[in-house]
Amino acid sequence: MDSKQHLYLVDGSAYIFRAYHRLPPLTNPEGTPVGAVYGYTTMLWKLAEDLNKADGPTHLAVILDASSHSFRNDIYADYKANRPPPPEDLVPQFPLIRDATRAFSLPCIEEQGLEADDLIASYARAATAQGWDVTIVSSDKDLMQLVGKCGIGGGCVDMLDTMKNQRIDIPEVIEKFGVPPEKVGDVLALMGDAVDNVPGVYGVGPKTATKLIQDYGDLESALAAAPEMKKSKLQERLIEQAEQARLSKVLVTLKEDCTLPMALDDFKLDAIPPEPLAAFLSTHGFTSLLKRLDTGHGSPERATQLNPAKATTAAAASPTEGAARQPLPEWPAIDRDAYECVTTDAQLDEWIAKAFAARLVAVDTETSMLDAMRADLAGISLAVGPNEACYIPLGHGGSDMFAEKPVQVSLGAAVSRLKPLLESDAVLKVGQNIKYDLNVLARHGIAVAPIDDTMIVSFCLDAGRQIEGIGGGHGMDELSQRHLGHTTLTFKEICGTGKKAIPFGEVPLDRATQYAAEDADVTWRLHSALKPRLSFEGGTRIYERVDRPLIPVVAQMERHGVKVDREKLFGLSSQFAEAIGALEKEIFEKVGQEFTIGSPKQLGDILFDKLGYKGGKKGKSGQYSTDQSVLEKLAAEGEVVATKVLEWRQLSKLRSTYTEALQAAINPETGRVHTSYSLVGAQTGRLSSTDPNLQNIPIRTEIGRQIRHCFVAEPGNVLLAADYSQIELRLAAHMADVPSLKEAFAAGEDIHSRTAMEMFGTVDRDTRGRAKTINFAILYGISRWGLAGRLGTSSDEAQAMIDRYFERFPGIQRYIHETLESVRAKGYSETLFGRKTWFPRVNSKNQAERQGSERAAINAPIQGTSADIIKRAMARMTPALVEAGLPNVRMLLQVHDELVFELPEGEVAAASPVIERVMAEAALPAVTLDVPLGIEIGHGESWGAAH
Repeated sequence: MDSKQHLYLVDGSAYIFRAYHRLPPLTNPEGTPVGAVYGYTTMLWKLAEDLNKADGPTHLAVILDASSHSFRNDIYADYKANRPPPPEDLVPQFPLIRDATRAFSLPCIEEQGLEADDLIASYARAATAQGWDVTIVSSDKDLMQLVGKCGIGGGCVDMLDTMKNQRIDIPEVIEKFGVPPEKVGDVLALMGDAVDNVPGVYGVGPKTATKLIQDYGDLESALAAAPEMKKSKLQERLIEQAEQARLSKVLVTLKEDCTLPMALDDFKLDAIPPEPLAAFLSTHGFTSLLKRLDTGHGSPERATQLNPAKATTAAAASPTEGAARQPLPEWPAIDRDAYECVTTDAQLDEWIAKAFAARLVAVDTETSMLDAMRADLAGISLAVGPNEACYIPLGHGGSDMFAEKPVQVSLGAAVSRLKPLLESDAVLKVGQNIKYDLNVLARHGIAVAPIDDTMIVSFCLDAGRQIEGIGGGHGMDELSQRHLGHTTLTFKEICGTGKKAIPFGEVPLDRATQYAAEDADVTWRLHSALKPRLSFEGGTRIYERVDRPLIPVVAQMERHGVKVDREKLFGLSSQFAEAIGALEKEIFEKVGQEFTIGSPKQLGDILFDKLGYKGGKKGKSGQYSTDQSVLEKLAAEGEVVATKVLEWRQLSKLRSTYTEALQAAINPETGRVHTSYSLVGAQTGRLSSTDPNLQNIPIRTEIGRQIRHCFVAEPGNVLLAADYSQIELRLAAHMADVPSLKEAFAAGEDIHSRTAMEMFGTVDRDTRGRAKTINFAILYGISRWGLAGRLGTSSDEAQAMIDRYFERFPGIQRYIHETLESVRAKGYSETLFGRKTWFPRVNSKNQAERQGSERAAINAPIQGTSADIIKRAMARMTPALVEAGLPNVRMLLQVHDELVFELPEGEVAAASPVIERVMAEAALPAVTLDVPLGIEIGHGESWGAAH
């Protein structure tokens, strides 16, 4: 082990509030609240286990705030004045948390008049001066000012965010703030801090603050330059509020010269005596932790000398055991009779106060329909703890204007009261598929933030997992059954089905309250059960850096919608109808009789019994298979009827799915089509869309392209399409480390031509086409028979091509082998950004199941990484465009590897390089690729014209 000293400084104050909000109210045998104490103890325990697996600390201390008053209050009386007092049941837990720290035999440092951040800064400075490395265990943005600081003795500072399981060094600070750590205080001084009531400069947000410091170097230089800036509100505010900014800089600057209450050498870690810890756990009834200590997991060996519970890791658990890895708190059973129906302004105000005090509230909306862009708001439910939930009816009563309506809060009053809560940065809003609620509430002027989504958390943890008898979906009913063992009320139970079904707004309030408040209660419990697993199971990075930031972005895209030309659609639909009729006539003439072409049974009988085509196979139902592959095989053999049926099917599908459905989908209020994107619809992380589905419009046929021409821009605008070029092949070249492919991409060569030359020694239309097919097919784990079918060769010839491909590109074969070995061992694949996709059948004894899982597992890391990259680009796009002075550029659609924008025609030249840069750099700084990401951009009056 390296002899260099390494000090860990734990921001205990942050742990306390995280623990309080993470767990429901619990009491010890004496009736004292201990929910936060239990959470704090388990978090400290978890830190111990994690550090034990790494090169852990030689010294460690927990730093706490001694009181709410510090020297900053003497400088600025309103400092932290906006912070509500600690919750009543948290106050008696503060001394117990200090007891918990001491039970681990760890130093617990606090000092009156100083904040924990100042003590951490002072200890960090003292330790690095002696040549010690320092790790600050926190995610506090103020402490990021210390990252990268090195003392004269050679020691340096980094941070560890245990919630995200992420090390924070200089690159991570730059990613967050856009400036290095030593400039973070300048940015914070300009933007202020609503939570700590640091005033900053009014109207200057994070982006503007960062830009000012990037442009001028520091706060004083930016303030000095203000008189020469272009006349604007920003200039006025910088001049008028210069002293306020300077005061803010003093408030955010950490004090690094505090008198140290305890010597650094006293932080040395020794073996932890189990007796004090056992006594503490026993006193407060923490039996599950006590059992871990009593079962021999508590022998304090000197790996880090910090490990009180050397429990086995969950990594080897079966893929279906994820929910059980962290034991759930002993919540009371769901009691629907405990929920409150809020019908007065006073009741509503009480619940809003509860939510502010809790700092976390589960939110759900009840509406008149599933279309968020047309739905009327029937009510809103809130939950702040188990069985502590309410329903606020807003639109209940019969649809008849003369029907008697129950007493309820008016919609306008509810919106005005709830808006500050739902938009407050101090309160986390949790939802199940919260994107829907964001869109419903946005139509009422509420921009909900910050947010968490239990559906997305579940997807980041368990995509692909299956629980026998329950399934592997991420809907609330399945999640409740899987993780809580609770069967929820269903919408059908409340509203009925068929002709007897009623709108939710007509459900009696007592029954509506049981259903709606239960949704919020279950969401709160699911969040408490699932969110901690992210850090335990390595899901934090993909959730926090890719999926969660995307939720409001996709919601906004859905609200924007896209304009379609109804007349063009109608004309196309008529053309398709005529062509379908002509094809039917041809088919009937060839066959010699009329039949229902859309009936698989009738078509099979015609093809294989009447016409005598070869290759007909009957399934268990006794009828012939007439799926796409069967018809394509017959068509390749020259069977005319099969060819005509394929044409008939394509036109029929295009007409029903697009030219007719798109006309019906036009929103009468906006005149646009608003698709709904699912962030959990594809196992690999790709977005999918429904109502209508815009992901599967064919682009390789002229007919399919005609449909894209129906997507148009508003007058004066154009549509711009930006497409990643061959991104999966580029990622394969990087992930499989194939030098020749990387060289080809770096040089801008045509990759299919390069492959054709490597495979066949010559490049022409035929060999390039074959190379293109092989390039993509190999990445999907295609079999010799599958490739033979695509190329029209024998299986032996196809196998020879596969063998030659692996010979020319050995990295691809190695990647496939290593990927499968890893998935068989761990049960999941992983993208470059840490997205897990589970394959529970990859070791199945059933050959078809196993091979299907293997094919999917080969492609999942590549396709999933591609999805992660475009998601990162989407999340960064609007801020980048706004920063570039292009707020009128709106992102409308995401289709596979393509983004579609609508923008003023005169802004194409300015917007194109911004869009290209954001997409090209989307992987950075988390992942540096060995190949460039190519972007193809086009624009025109329609989507079709943009290609």
